[in-house]
Amino acid sequence: METFKTHTFSIVFIVLCSAILSLAHPQVQRHQFVIQETPVKRLCRTRNSITVNGMFPGPTLEVTNGDTLEIEVVNKARYNATIHWHGVRQMRTGWADGPEFVTQCPIRPGGSYTYRFTIQGQEGTLWWHAHSSWLRATVYGALIIRPREGEAYPFPKPMRETEIILGEWWDANPIDVVREATRTGAAPNNSDAFTINGQPGDLYKCSSQDTTIVPIDVGETNLLRVINAALNQPLFFTVANHKLTVVGADASYTKTFTTSVIMLGPGQTTDVLIKGDQPPARYYMAARAYQSAQNAAFDNTTTTAILEYKSAPCPAKKGINAPKPIMPPLPAYNDTNTVTAFSQSFRSLRKAEVPTNIDENLFFTVGLGLNNCPPNFPSSRCQGPNGTRFTASMNNVSFVFPQTFSLLQAHQQGIPGVFTTDFPGTPPLQFDYTGNVSRSLYQPVPGTKLYKLKYGSRVQIVLQDTSIVTPENHPIHLHGYDFYIIAEGFGNFNPKTDASKFNLIDPPLRNTAAVPVNGWAVIRFVADNPGVWIMHCHLDVHITWGLAMAFLVENGVGELQTLQAPPPDFPVC
Repeated sequence: METFKTHTFSIVFIVLCSAILSLAHPQVQRHQFVIQETPVKRLCRTRNSITVNGMFPGPTLEVTNGDTLEIEVVNKARYNATIHWHGVRQMRTGWADGPEFVTQCPIRPGGSYTYRFTIQGQEGTLWWHAHSSWLRATVYGALIIRPREGEAYPFPKPMRETEIILGEWWDANPIDVVREATRTGAAPNNSDAFTINGQPGDLYKCSSQDTTIVPIDVGETNLLRVINAALNQPLFFTVANHKLTVVGADASYTKTFTTSVIMLGPGQTTDVLIKGDQPPARYYMAARAYQSAQNAAFDNTTTTAILEYKSAPCPAKKGINAPKPIMPPLPAYNDTNTVTAFSQSFRSLRKAEVPTNIDENLFFTVGLGLNNCPPNFPSSRCQGPNGTRFTASMNNVSFVFPQTFSLLQAHQQGIPGVFTTDFPGTPPLQFDYTGNVSRSLYQPVPGTKLYKLKYGSRVQIVLQDTSIVTPENHPIHLHGYDFYIIAEGFGNFNPKTDASKFNLIDPPLRNTAAVPVNGWAVIRFVADNPGVWIMHCHLDVHITWGLAMAFLVENGVGELQTLQAPPPDFPVC
C-alpha cells in the first residue's frame, strides 16, 4: 500500500512538474481565421462587412515571447485576401509576412493558407490586419505578446489590461471606395466615423447604446494597449482628467514619460499606464484626426469610449437625466507642435545597440505626385487637381505591385521579368524638397524596383518628406524589421549640421516611423533577415498610389542566415 502511495506521489509530482515546465516552455498556438461577410450595423445602417470569424474587430491573439503561431486563414469572402502580422520580425519566415504580391500571392475566394511563424525576443503590443486592397478597414485585431514565464514587465504590474483599437468606418463598402478613387484618379471619399474597439461612440447617430466601456477603480493602475488601425488617418488620443504614462511602443519598451495626449500614425501602437486617481465618475476617452496635409478634406469627427469607475454612480435609466461623461480637450487638428513634443519624448528603456560604421547610406524622398491625364482617358478618369490623377512615390519611383508572381517567389525561384534591383539609393534629382517644387517634378516614374542589401549590412535611411502637392506626416512601415529612429527634424535634411542631433545611445526602436510633415526622420537597422521586405506609407490611400519600395535582403552563410523554403500550402497565383 505504502509503495502505491509513493508511486502515486511520484506520478503526481512528475505530472505537476511537466505542467509547470510546459508553461515555461514556448507553446505552439493553433488558430483558424475565417474571412467572411458579416452584417455589421453602424451609424443607423447595416452593411455586409468583411470580418474574421464574424467579429469586428477581429479576435485578439495573446501569446508569450517565444511562442509559435500556426494560423489557418480560410477565405470565404468574395475578395482576394492576405493577413499581415504587423511588427512581427518573421526571422527567415518571410512567406508568412502577408503583403499581397510581395511575399505571397493572395488567398483566393474559397482557398486557405496557414501562416507559421515564431515570436522571437518581442514583448508588448502588435496587431494583425489584412494586406490586400482596403480589406483592413474591417479585418484587423490585436496581437499581444507577454513576457516569458518568470519574467516581468519593466513597470509595476497593472491591475488590468485593455486593448484600445482605433479604427475608421465607412458607410460604403471600403473596396468600392478605393476602386472608385482608382477609376477617377481623385482622392477617395473620407470615412464617416472613427471607432474605438469597433464602436463610434456617443457623438455619432445611433451609436450611444454600444459605446465601448473601459472599467477602472480608485487606486488601480491599468495598462491601455493603444493601436491605430485606421486606414488613412493619424489620430490623437486622450482621456479626460487623466494622465497617460507611456511604457512601450511597437512592442519595444521605452523609458517612461507622462503626457495628457498621444498621437499614433496608422500602424503604430503605444502602451500607456493610467491611474484611477480621479473622483469616481465616467470620463470620455476620445480620438480624432491629426491632419497635417493642408487644404485636404478629412474626417473631422470624434470617436469616444467611456472610462468608468466601478464605484461611480450608475448611469441613469432612460428618461432620467444623468451627468454626461466628462469630455477631454483635444489638440487642434493641425497641432504639429504637440505631435513633435510627443514624438521626441521617446527613448529606448536600455542602452541601444545602434549600428555604427554604416555600409548603406540611403536617402529616400517620400511624397505625393500628380500624373498627367493619359491621352486615351476621358476627363471622368482624371479628377485630380487640374485634370490630373493622384500618385505617390519614393525617390521618384511610384511602386507597381506585380500581378502574376509575388516578389519573394520570383526572387527565390529566379523568375525573370517580375522586378528589377535598380531602386535608386538617393533621389535621381536633388531639389529643395520642402520648398516650392517645380511642377516638372510632380510626375514620378512607375516601376517594380527593389534595393538589394547584403546580409548583415548596416543600413541608415534618411526619410525626407516633400512638399509636392502637399507636405504631410507619413507613417513609414518597414516589414520584417524594427529600426532605431535616431533623429527627426523639419525642412531639408542636412548631413553636415543634422548629424549632431543623432541619438546613438537610447533611440526608440519602432516598426513604423511618423516622418514629420515638411521634415525628415533618420532610421538605422542591420539587414539580418533574408527575404523581400516592403517599406511603405501606412496611409493606405498612399500605398494604393505607389508610396512604397522593397528591399531584397540576400541570404548570409549557413541555415540560420538563409530564408526557409516556402510551405507546401503556399497560395499559387
